[in-house]
Amino acid sequence: MNYLLSNQETKRLKFRLLHEDDFDKWLPLFKSENIAKYLDFDPKLSPNEMCEKWFEKSLNRYDLGNGGMNVMINNKTNRFIGQCGLLIQNIDNEERLEIGYSILPEFWNCGYASEAAALCKDYAFENNFSESLISMIHIENIGSEKVALKNGMTLEKTIGDFNIFSIDKKDWG
Repeated sequence: MNYLLSNQETKRLKFRLLHEDDFDKWLPLFKSENIAKYLDFDPKLSPNEMCEKWFEKSLNRYDLGNGGMNVMINNKTNRFIGQCGLLIQNIDNEERLEIGYSILPEFWNCGYASEAAALCKDYAFENNFSESLISMIHIENIGSEKVALKNGMTLEKTIGDFNIFSIDKKDWG
């Protein structure tokens, strides 16, 4: 199934696939404090190595049809803001559809993650991709937790260092 948001738009954002030439624009994320922990990467990796792993995983998801992160571009400035998308995750041996989001540090606290996450939720439910959606968030990542709560999600459970927030389609609207 194609869970990608290509050619979707919100009031401030347009979405497209990640390209290899986006590497330098995305690298600043991996220089942020705690990002390895929040994204479940080995903290011994350099920012370049983490970014390489991100690209490898993202492009592999595209190839396998497992959804993926879409680049978010500001409609007015054409600046690269971050990535957001619908991803298939395995939670307790069950495939679940996740709303994932990562924003470049210079754009934190500007509402972009909330705007993009709301689009993901609406897109998934309108297209009947799943009866429920999750966001898997590191227990210390308060900013991402606030986005999940604003998106109508509630804490479902905690697995290791990650909280699983969810929303059912019946509660959407």
